[in-house]
Amino acid sequence: MSRQDVNRSGEMEVFVRAVELGGFSAAARACRMTPSAVSKLVGRLETRLGARLVHRSTRKLQLTPEGCAFYERSVSILADIAEAERYASAGERAAGPIRINTSGSFGNHVLAPLVPNFLALHPAVTLDVSHTDRVIDLLDDRADVAIRAGPLRSSTLIARKLGAARKIIVASPDYLQRHGTPGSASELQGHCRIGFSYARSVEGWPVRQDGETVTLPVTPGVQVGDGEAMRYMALSGAGLARLTAFAVRADVDAGRLVPVLEEINPGETEEFHAVYIGQGGPLPARVRALLDFLAEHVRL
Repeated sequence: MSRQDVNRSGEMEVFVRAVELGGFSAAARACRMTPSAVSKLVGRLETRLGARLVHRSTRKLQLTPEGCAFYERSVSILADIAEAERYASAGERAAGPIRINTSGSFGNHVLAPLVPNFLALHPAVTLDVSHTDRVIDLLDDRADVAIRAGPLRSSTLIARKLGAARKIIVASPDYLQRHGTPGSASELQGHCRIGFSYARSVEGWPVRQDGETVTLPVTPGVQVGDGEAMRYMALSGAGLARLTAFAVRADVDAGRLVPVLEEINPGETEEFHAVYIGQGGPLPARVRALLDFLAEHVRL
């Protein structure tokens, strides 16, 4: 069979559905085919490519390294085809769903207030926003854009910097009334410090001490899984918390939280990036519109 006789995009679509749905049977139902037809299609694809794409020894579909690479490129190619069709039918108007993954703090305090204006500018776009402080795999989560804090790991993802946020230590007035306000780095040891239950890029709290910045190891009295949970713990009077300024700005302004040890705060900031999958080609109009909007309007 010549290359001209092969529906290569159709094969890619069936293969991608099999990967995303976890098996040939599920892909067959989605594509209105029989499981044997899907299996034969993948077999023909492997024969033509000269590479095994999936392991068939278990009930769950497992990709080989070649299968992973083919899947990632197929997703990109199918997205380009879909985008080309949208360009032809509706020009470069941003339209369609955007799946965004972000932390609860950024999602609630930065992203949410911007959503109404973005949707007003792009009424044909829909947003699906999920919150987690943990780093997710964009392919596994099927996310178009993820907002990540801190140093970026080396990867094939493309990043666009949105800004940097200052970190501050805060506590509730009730907590400070009961336990006193720490006046120095050494006095932190006598206070309950709320920490994260997962590994961070910087473990400990940086402070100025004897004219230089040092990172104090922190053994938290309370551990939480995300920044918003830490904020609520601080509001409840559970202890001291070190958070981005934007996450507690409204609480500080309202007097619900009080900054402490500002005189030894080294002014460390945490960078925020919008990351997305890309190979240097054109982005879907809807994703490009979101990235441009965030770059222009995010203020940390």
